[in-house]
Amino acid sequence: MKQEHVTDAIAWHAADADHPARRAARASMAAVIEGRKEDWLALFAPDALVEDPVGPSFLDPSGNGHRGVDGITAFWDDFISTIAGFRFTIADSFANGPCCANVATITTTMPDGSTMTIDCVLIYTVDEDGRIRSLRAHWEPDRAMATVTRP
Repeated sequence: MKQEHVTDAIAWHAADADHPARRAARASMAAVIEGRKEDWLALFAPDALVEDPVGPSFLDPSGNGHRGVDGITAFWDDFISTIAGFRFTIADSFANGPCCANVATITTTMPDGSTMTIDCVLIYTVDEDGRIRSLRAHWEPDRAMATVTRP
């Protein structure tokens, strides 16, 4: 069943049934929006992998992702912490097995007021304890960069 929940920075227009990976996804988004680095890092299993985006990009030239506490911490420090604001719009959400795939649009606001819109599919996989084992963000950097607006 689709539910609509809108907060200041998360608009959820998607299935909302309770599921461990969906809970982890929502907790991850909330921690990012609120700048709660330690809370965000605590959501991940020790050997977790973050691929954002999946494959080689300006954020990850090797395309190998960011693995473990050190790699995920560096991803926060090098990317997430540089964004002044995030808004997540979830158009749909599919949860089954240990995974949840969210069809999303993320709008980022830079410190200078410019914005970028990222249309993506965010796939969260959790372990038996509900900790994130992997976060795979499927999006195209060139498409996102084409949306940049300046104030």
